[in-house]
Amino acid sequence: MGDLTAQFETAVAESKTLPERPDNQTMLKMYALYKQATGGDASGTRPGFTDMVGRAKWDAWNEVKGTSADDAMKQYVSLVEDLKD
Repeated sequence: MGDLTAQFETAVAESKTLPERPDNQTMLKMYALYKQATGGDASGTRPGFTDMVGRAKWDAWNEVKGTSADDAMKQYVSLVEDLKD
């Protein structure tokens, strides 16, 4: 577990220094996987339609509901590795 956590933390740091900014869908996927890995399933109520950014983030996070923290970390690390190329 410690090894995966270290890889995840490295990927989080690397995500801030990518050669170019990922598109919005990829950013939402990264956000969702990060939240799932660190906080579990989406919680709270879905933001209202006037908060479009908050709503999109919550929806993306809710889409990965049920994914284990380990799986979310693995997917996040893989996604960041793909973006570095």
